[in-house]
Amino acid sequence: MEKYIKAISDGYYGYWNYLVNEVLHPSWHNYFYWLIGASIVIWLLEVFFPWRKNQPIIREHFWLDIFYLFWNYFLFALVAYNALSMVAVEAFNDFLGLFGITNTVAVKVDQLPGWLQLVLIFIIRDFMQWAIHRMYHNVGWMWEFHKVHHSTREMGFAALLRYHWMENILYRTLEYIPLAMIGFGITDFFIVHIFTLVVGQLGHANLYIPLGPFRYIINGPQMHLWHHAKNLPETHPNGFNYGISLSLWDFLFKTNYWPSDDENLPVGLPDEENYPEDFIGQNLAPFQRIFKRK
Repeated sequence: MEKYIKAISDGYYGYWNYLVNEVLHPSWHNYFYWLIGASIVIWLLEVFFPWRKNQPIIREHFWLDIFYLFWNYFLFALVAYNALSMVAVEAFNDFLGLFGITNTVAVKVDQLPGWLQLVLIFIIRDFMQWAIHRMYHNVGWMWEFHKVHHSTREMGFAALLRYHWMENILYRTLEYIPLAMIGFGITDFFIVHIFTLVVGQLGHANLYIPLGPFRYIINGPQMHLWHHAKNLPETHPNGFNYGISLSLWDFLFKTNYWPSDDENLPVGLPDEENYPEDFIGQNLAPFQRIFKRK
């Protein structure tokens, strides 16, 4: 029990020091300022080159999404996630220890060049996120949490950042074991984070980005807008276009649907009139609906 208490203490203390250092010491490896900088640049692109010309510069619930940006990327980790995740890792390792397993690495790739490790972990992680995202749309109780992300009615770069804090827990938990079994030795995983952040924000942005033949590989705002369509076709009742950074998986596994580039496509939830519009309400609603079903 003592080591779990220490894990919680170290989690809070370590993350607090990390966050303070991020804010007070800007650098090229500073995720805090990369997030702010990328957000400002992409928002300015929306201002000067909007795809939907009639959409306001400060769109509906813009400031709510900005709060989600800081909450999901920084504040939630400080409040609970970082400490809980450290306890979970300790508990998982202890569980494996009961069976004499002390090393979860099954495939070692740390001898490969750094750039190749970055490419591999990006592709593997993106495929896992595609698969988890697909689960969100097909598993009832997971969809209740994912509804928060789909509650936006006007798309913009910050819509990427509106999601329920349980998604952090579910994504990281389901990603942990497969990634732990691969012995990556990279120290610059930061590059993958920044790349996925920028591609994700661009994918939600009010921008027209003609990708040409690359549309079969990279996710963009024209394809991803259909993922947020308010009215789903009968052929895809649970959704489509699940790709996070790569559209490749949707084309490979036939989960793509992109009939046209329709900038005026209505987006949001079919029952949006019954869905909360405030942060507290959106974060309580999934639990209320899940327990109501029971």
